Amino acid sequence: MSFPDTLPRLGNRAILHGHPHTVQVYLHIPFCHRICPYCSFYKHTPGNTDIKAFLEALLTEARHATRDQAFPQLRTLYFGGGTPSMLSPTHLRFLFGELRKLFDFSQIEELTFEANPATFDLKKAQLFRELGVTRISLGIQSFDDAVLKTLGREHSAAEAQEAVPILREAGIAQVNIDLMFSIPGQSINSWEKTLATAIALKPDHISAYNLTYEEDTAFIAKLSKGEYHDDPETNARFFSLAHNTLSAAGFDHYETSNYAKRSSSTTRSSHNSGYWKGSNYLGLGPSAVSTIGTTRWKNLPDTAGYIKQITHVGHAKTEIEELSRDDLHLEYVAMALRTAEGLSLEHLSSNERQRAQQVVDGELATLRDGHLILTHQGQLVTDSVIEHIV
Repeated sequence: MSFPDTLPRLGNRAILHGHPHTVQVYLHIPFCHRICPYCSFYKHTPGNTDIKAFLEALLTEARHATRDQAFPQLRTLYFGGGTPSMLSPTHLRFLFGELRKLFDFSQIEELTFEANPATFDLKKAQLFRELGVTRISLGIQSFDDAVLKTLGREHSAAEAQEAVPILREAGIAQVNIDLMFSIPGQSINSWEKTLATAIALKPDHISAYNLTYEEDTAFIAKLSKGEYHDDPETNARFFSLAHNTLSAAGFDHYETSNYAKRSSSTTRSSHNSGYWKGSNYLGLGPSAVSTIGTTRWKNLPDTAGYIKQITHVGHAKTEIEELSRDDLHLEYVAMALRTAEGLSLEHLSSNERQRAQQVVDGELATLRDGHLILTHQGQLVTDSVIEHIV
C-alpha cells in the first residue's frame, strides 16, 4: 500500500526526453485474490484476464512511452497494485526480462515490489532477489487477526510475522512494513501491540497510514450509514503513539506516514522521495498516473479496455492536463510540508512568508536553515497549515 496509482506528481521537473535520460517508473498490477473493503485503488480479481496479454500491453505502453530514447536509464522502479507478488514465476521472469530490454538497469537506485504475505514462500522470495528486487514493501496493515478480518485481508497475523524472516533469508536488501491505524474496532492496545511486533521483526522501514474513507468503497458506505466513525481526536492519538513508539525504537520520521530505520546507509524510500521532490514519473498500467515536465495524464482504469487501447494506439491516456505555475506551487508546498526537510521559504511570496511566520508563532512549525518544518502538533493539522499558507 505504498503510493496510490492516482497520486498527484509535483514540483519542479526535468523533462524525460532530455539528457541524462533518467526516469522513475511505476507499474500498476491490478490483480488481487480478494478485494479489501477499504481500498480505493483500481484493482480486481484476475477472473478471465489473459495475464500474458496484460503484460504484453504493459510492455507495449513502455515501448511507446520511451520510443524517443533508447534504453532510458532507470532511477527507480516500483511495482504496485493490486498485488504484484501474486504473478506467477513464469510471468515475472517474462516481464523482468522484457523490461531489461527497454530500460537501462545499470544505475538503478531502488527496485521495489509490493507483496502480500500470503502470496510468496522462500522459493518465490529468492526469485524476487534473482530478478533484481532490492526492496519489498509488505502490505501487512496489522498483526491483530480481528483487525485483519475487518480489513478483509487474506493473510493471518502469523503469516505476516513469518514474511520478514523469509525475505531476509532470501537476501532482500530492504524490507518495509505497511501498517494502518484508526481501523473500525481497533483499540489503542491493539495498535500498540502491532507496532511492537513490527519493530521486533527489525524491518528497515515502516509506513504507518491513517485509514481514510475513500469513495466507492464498502467502508465509506458504512461511514455514511453511521456504522463507522472518523474521529480526528482518535486519529491524533493513534498517530502520536506511532510517532513516539517508532522514534524511540530508532526510526526517523522523514515524511508524514513514513519512518526509516537509522542506519549508516539510507533506508528511506528513494522512489517515494522522488514524488515529494517533484521528479519525473512514468506510470504504466491501467489507472496509472504520469507526470513528465508540466504534463500529467492518467490511464484508463479498466484492464480489458486498457489492453484494447494499448493494442490499437500504443497508449491508454484518458485524462491529460497541463499544470499551471499555481498548480505546481500548491503541490510543492503540500508535499514539502509532509517531509522532515520541510518547505524552503525561497519558494514563498512575501505574503506567504508572513502567513508561514504565523504558523511558527502558533507553534505548529519551526524555522531551520530557511525551511519551515512542521512540529508534531503541526503534523496533526497539515492540511489546515497548507490552506493557511497558500
